[in-house]
Formats: sequence, C-alpha cells, structure tokens
Amino acid sequence: MKINQKQMNKISLDEIDKKILSILMKNAKTPYTDIAKEIHVSGGTVHVRMNKMEEMGIVKGANLAVDYEKLGYDVSAFLGIYLNKSSMYDDVAADLAKIPEVVGAHYTTGTYSIFAKIVCKNTNHLRDVLHDKIQQIEGIQRTETFISLQESINRPMQIVEE
Repeated sequence: MKINQKQMNKISLDEIDKKILSILMKNAKTPYTDIAKEIHVSGGTVHVRMNKMEEMGIVKGANLAVDYEKLGYDVSAFLGIYLNKSSMYDDVAADLAKIPEVVGAHYTTGTYSIFAKIVCKNTNHLRDVLHDKIQQIEGIQRTETFISLQESINRPMQIVEE
C-alpha cells in the first residue's frame, strides 16, 4: 500500500516510531526482536511500523558504514563546484552520480552551487578524478578542493531524548 501526499500529511510519528528509528540509526543490523524487547512492544509491531515508515519515505533503506581508509582509499576531499548556470544542476548532479568516487553531493546556497564529497586512493587518484572526470562535465565552470585531514564526527542525528 503506497501512501499519497494527503495521507502522509495526516500520519505522524509517535514515540515508539522515534525509538525504533533511533535504535536502527545507531545500528541498522539490530534485529526487530531485540528492538521490541528494548521498547516493550512485539516484534510484529516493530515490523509493521518499519513498513509504514518505508512507505512514508522516512526510511530509505539501510546503509553499511565502511572505513574507506582500510580499503586503500586514503584521501577524502570536499569539492565546491561552480556551475555555469544554476539551471544545469540536475544534469550535472546526474553526471556526478556516475562517478564512483563521488560519495555525496548537495545543492547548496552560498558560494558554491554544489558541495560534493569524494574518496580517492591517493592524491594522484584525486587529481585524475578531478581532471579526467569531474572537470570534464558540461556545466561545471570550476571547482575548489578541500582535502580532509581527519573526520572528527560522523553520526546519525539524535531524534529521541535519552
């Protein structure tokens, strides 16, 4: 059953929904039965509520957190992208999505039209991705690169007061 926009506006999350989300945001591999025990509901309740939140578009799947550095990708960088025209955003974003090293991109206000995160094996790989892939995309005027020296925080947002 797909929920339309009118129905979605009527649906709100209660504390049980938020507790379920909070637990899964910390560890997406937590079994529904464990969640049910922790928040004192049945496993079926957790399952039904997760299905509801997926239909609402709140839950968009589960992601695996990977330490890229341990896989040989030692350079994380952020890229400020200037577009020739802001109307080119959709096309440029679609082209960026085809580049495996681009792991995130945001349409932004301020100095840049797009702010992207890329992961590379080393600075030579970064240079090649920038020169041979990203800067070849039609609509990109220029880019500014910021190499990350260390990630200090990478966590889900806390939605339930602990």
